[in-house]
Amino acid sequence: MTPENPEETQPLLGPPGGSAPLSRRVFLAAFAASLGPLSFGFALGYSSPAIPSLRRAPPPALRLDDAAASWFGAIVTLGAAAGGVLGGWLVGRAGRKLSLLLCSVPFVGGFVVITAAQNVWMLLGGRLLTGLACGIASLVAPVYISEIAYPAVRGLLGSCVQLMVVTGILLAYLAGWVLEWRWLAILGCVPASFMLLLMCYMPETPRFLLTQHKHQEAMAAMQFLWGSEQSWEEPPVGAEHQGFQLAQLRHPGVYKPFIIGILLMAFQQLSGINAVMFYAETIFEEAKFKDSSIASIIVGIIQVLFTAMAALIMDRAGRRLLLTLSGVVMVFSTSAFGAYFKLTQGGPSNSSHVALLTPISMEPSSASVGLAWLAVGSMCLFIAGFAVGWGPIPWLLMSEIFPLHVKGMATGVCVLTNWFMAFLVTKEFSSVMEVLRPYGAFWLASAFCIFSVLFTLSCVPETKGKTLEQITAHFEGR
Repeated sequence: MTPENPEETQPLLGPPGGSAPLSRRVFLAAFAASLGPLSFGFALGYSSPAIPSLRRAPPPALRLDDAAASWFGAIVTLGAAAGGVLGGWLVGRAGRKLSLLLCSVPFVGGFVVITAAQNVWMLLGGRLLTGLACGIASLVAPVYISEIAYPAVRGLLGSCVQLMVVTGILLAYLAGWVLEWRWLAILGCVPASFMLLLMCYMPETPRFLLTQHKHQEAMAAMQFLWGSEQSWEEPPVGAEHQGFQLAQLRHPGVYKPFIIGILLMAFQQLSGINAVMFYAETIFEEAKFKDSSIASIIVGIIQVLFTAMAALIMDRAGRRLLLTLSGVVMVFSTSAFGAYFKLTQGGPSNSSHVALLTPISMEPSSASVGLAWLAVGSMCLFIAGFAVGWGPIPWLLMSEIFPLHVKGMATGVCVLTNWFMAFLVTKEFSSVMEVLRPYGAFWLASAFCIFSVLFTLSCVPETKGKTLEQITAHFEGR
């Protein structure tokens, strides 16, 4: 089988004899890029402490009613979907570095608009801007990091994208305890400002520079990131890369990773993560926690710890093993979650209305609390399982599996799929629970987790220790 771009099957960048890089500045560059996902996480987590603060504000202060509060939380996903499309266009034309620099503008601008808001429309406009930046950052940061990293640490550095996202969410939760919503928005400007400052001193990715035939700049970037450029080979790149064309979908090197990338993003959102997060505070209330808002902090800490653990073992355990393990854990935890709702729902009801937030317990009080602790354990197990695999790995694989000439378009479609599915699942979850009842909704999520495990075992390749060019060659059947 003849590949459509033979030059992409050769390692554009590769240490002769497998020698290790001489410089560790690649870690500094990865950190600078991951400040975008940190801002992304902070923007996602911002609504959790900000909405209660805005809803209890006394007149004449700016406050949100129920409808406005719903839009304040949801409009970020719409902006992020648009940002995914824009990021896919930017990353191929402006480059990886410039795209990261540009996404800091809507991050800072959005939080500034929120800080200065005098009405609800300014609040929503600021959230839309931060959502746009989230979409761009969620696409560009993984691509930048995967292209500057050498195979031995690409899993570690690529997983730091999701680690910084959950760290940003936790930071927003913690800061929301002590800061009013305007000051919290000011704090949101800090990570993006630091990213803008640091990225000015970081190089463009050598792979992107080589596709633009900027050989001297590519050598300088390699020297900065990995040490002396004499330690690195640069085979001929060949013809200049062209943009995506629909005819390229006939080639296995394009359509195979394209399908895998889209399904990874879809299964990530269908796993039930939003449903579990939706129920977190209610479950802690049922377990008789004095302050149910601590649920957000506990969930955030679990996410950070287990995502960090995944990052540390990613390049040893491999992507497929962690995805499979993560899926199996989520199957059991969502099944237990469904069992909790089945047991607490009581007998059949003649009403078509389902109490979505408060299970109707037919058990004695102590038994009800015991069942609630079953739910707490299931929730913590689910979040830990998700953080180890299905949280970080779809984003990592998205940045690894696409050939250079379609990476911008393909990653843009994947990010759009992710955010669209997040919006769809969040919006329709209550309707699903009304039809299937809560236990049925979680058992449906469990079924999707089973499908995700089967999909991983049958379709997802192992990318551990391979160059990006070797991954492309795998999909082309060589």
